[in-house]
Amino acid sequence: MPKMKTKSSAKKRFKVTGSGKIKRKHAFKSHILTKKSKKRKLALTHSALVHTSDLRSVKEQLRIV
Repeated sequence: MPKMKTKSSAKKRFKVTGSGKIKRKHAFKSHILTKKSKKRKLALTHSALVHTSDLRSVKEQLRIV
């Protein structure tokens, strides 16, 4: 049986931290930035962790399970 491949889209979007958590970036910061406040854009710059309800799905895509 061939090896299980990871989803290419997922491996580009998520990183696994040293403690095993999965890090992600915020959406809505690529274009149409003139109407968004400086505070909002700054908050979108920082990375976040994947929510626990989505964790299983992301792990399956990355083949971490």
